[in-house]
Amino acid sequence: MGMSVTISAAAGNDAEQILKLQYLCYQSEAELYGDYSIDPLTQTLDDLRAELGGGCVLVARLGEEVVGSVRGTVDGAGTAVITGLIVHPRMRRHGLGGRLLAAIEEQLAGEWSAKRYRLATGQRSEVNLRLYRNRGYQPTHTERISRTLTLVTLEKEAAPAFVASA
Repeated sequence: MGMSVTISAAAGNDAEQILKLQYLCYQSEAELYGDYSIDPLTQTLDDLRAELGGGCVLVARLGEEVVGSVRGTVDGAGTAVITGLIVHPRMRRHGLGGRLLAAIEEQLAGEWSAKRYRLATGQRSEVNLRLYRNRGYQPTHTERISRTLTLVTLEKEAAPAFVASA
């Protein structure tokens, strides 16, 4: 009998599993751009723990194993910045990335009062770009980071909260 993947808030002791998964997941991105010095591959456990303490962090679990994660923060203007969307390579192409993205959007809008969402990915990351466009994100600008990497920033407005009529 197979187990279901569950999505929940990250616990403090998830940092090591998230960091290991992040390192695994970003290998393909580093290869795509020929740059293994990208931030997700050089982040320390202490840096990640500090980041996890400053925003909303969700994990996807298969049993006890963290197989996906996503992070978000909301600024004073209500813009949620979503980062670190990762899915274990063996779990890709099953909708888990979309589930994590929807879950973080819901959490950031509900508990953090986000009015819009912003995220970024590399211009060659076609799978990421397709996922974000399919979820309603539109490119807003690009920024050249290095000779090989240009980041595409995408945004969308948060859906208005449903208000039941009396």
